[in-house]
Amino acid sequence: MVPQGAPNTRLNELLEQVRSEFDQEARRAVDYESQLSGQIQEMELVRQKIFQLEQQQLSLKAKYEDDIARLQRELDARGGPSQSSQHHGGPTQPPPPSIGHGPSNLFGGIMAGGAAQGGPGLVPPSQDQPQPQGLPPHMPQGPPGLNPAPGPPQHAPFGGYQPGPPVNGYGQVPQPTASPGGGKPRPRGPPGPATPQQNSAAPYPGSPQVPRPTPPPNHQQHQLSAAAQTSLVQSNTLADLDIESLPDNLKKEGPDWYAVFNPRTRRVLDVDLIHDLCHESVVCCVRFSLDGRFVATGCNRSAQIFEVETGNLVAHLQDGSLPEDGDLYIRSVCFSPDGLYLATGAEDKVIRVWEIATRSIKHQFTGHDQDIYSLDFARNGRIIASGSGDRTVRLWDIQTNSQVLQLSIEEGVTTVAISPDNRFVAAGSLDKSVRVWDATSGHLVERLEGDVGHKDSVYSVAFAPSGDRLVSGSLDKTIKMWELTTPPRMMPGSGPRGGKCIRTFEGHKDFVLSVALTPHGEWVLSGSKDRGVQFWDPVTGVAQLMLQGHKNSVISVAPSPTGGIFATGSGDTRARIWR
Repeated sequence: MVPQGAPNTRLNELLEQVRSEFDQEARRAVDYESQLSGQIQEMELVRQKIFQLEQQQLSLKAKYEDDIARLQRELDARGGPSQSSQHHGGPTQPPPPSIGHGPSNLFGGIMAGGAAQGGPGLVPPSQDQPQPQGLPPHMPQGPPGLNPAPGPPQHAPFGGYQPGPPVNGYGQVPQPTASPGGGKPRPRGPPGPATPQQNSAAPYPGSPQVPRPTPPPNHQQHQLSAAAQTSLVQSNTLADLDIESLPDNLKKEGPDWYAVFNPRTRRVLDVDLIHDLCHESVVCCVRFSLDGRFVATGCNRSAQIFEVETGNLVAHLQDGSLPEDGDLYIRSVCFSPDGLYLATGAEDKVIRVWEIATRSIKHQFTGHDQDIYSLDFARNGRIIASGSGDRTVRLWDIQTNSQVLQLSIEEGVTTVAISPDNRFVAAGSLDKSVRVWDATSGHLVERLEGDVGHKDSVYSVAFAPSGDRLVSGSLDKTIKMWELTTPPRMMPGSGPRGGKCIRTFEGHKDFVLSVALTPHGEWVLSGSKDRGVQFWDPVTGVAQLMLQGHKNSVISVAPSPTGGIFATGSGDTRARIWR
């Protein structure tokens, strides 16, 4: 005989199970709604930015047309050739740069994702020659770090290019290759300042195809070397590892992050999340103070300083004199060596040096004509280097409150770094080159490019602690380590030397946006648009680990100068501190 209460007990169990499943689905719905709301807000920001770019483009177009008409009238008044005759004569002036949204500008961006992901861009549109017919459109023109530029550069009325003096010790401007600077973006993704999706089956769009020489008699050795290199690349592509199939000693998982360790090398590192620092917009940059006690971040309209030990916000730096409307992304931040000041560079072309204790602006440097993308403080605490889309690197003296050096190149500057001994300043550019100058004389002492160089725009450079090596990260998805051959003192008038590329680190699946070295040079650290952070052995070129700790591009990485800790900044509006 079956007890009378048994059916009721079974029914209650089923009802409880249904209630539990309903609660789970309700929580998921709330999460989805929150994600959808965030994406809608980002799409609205992108829409507003596109509208602003349209208005600026129309204004620039009207200025160009007025100037062309005025110049034509002056030419006709002097009895010069008409417009129609110019079409049959000598070379014409290059057209003004394309500005605005569409397939010919910066709106390929750097941060593409599955959903609309807004964020600032990095570099102004390149003023290249038109893309030859038959070549695939190139990747985005805009840099470091992230997405397409939130605003086009303000150019002077176009009046033709005039010959000038040699550019910083380089007698003649080199001819552009098939992929000049940032190139043209692919109009592919729905995300607003978004980076075009890459097709891994095709060669890297727009990059020059370097002819291969005929193999020498010992070509079998070269084939073996190439095979070894291919194997290294495969072993470094840690994003291809299936985390589910990895043993526990080769992976580590957190609530919303995980790390995988290279199974082809001995594991010697560990990683763990210390602090999750939420922001209201894309985090463009992260940087530690020299004593490692604080980390600074730059986002839309403000810079923040957090205490590393607690993760607490200790300073919010925002220029209250600026209008509240519109975006103004802080592209770069850096502490003075004594920790008293924080320098910020932004889209309004102004460098602000904040006195941290009083939260006030101590110095303001103006002179750049376009967005400032990178800053670095010299170890002497006196000089600040800045790089801008206006194709210049500038050095500023905070004691005299003045510009002391201007270095001009052929394309937009995306990144700058000052050597530990204060003697040299390095810069990466849209033209795929890394340059190193004497910081006192302005002589160009190194130009790192060519067959062994990067095949696309360079977005990040960093000196090794020893100062005799340099690492660079590029849109070609690689990191390169260079051995600098600069003599103790450059002879005036001598041309630039070509540094030696001693190692290429391959393994990222997408653009490399930020690179750094740990304090004693034991590891190379990189952040990428593939959302991964990787640690590399600088001696062997082998990747030690890959960290997936963000939901969008990792725009900035920074190791603590005291060691053991590093920070990351991302398009997912978070900065994170890891140990």
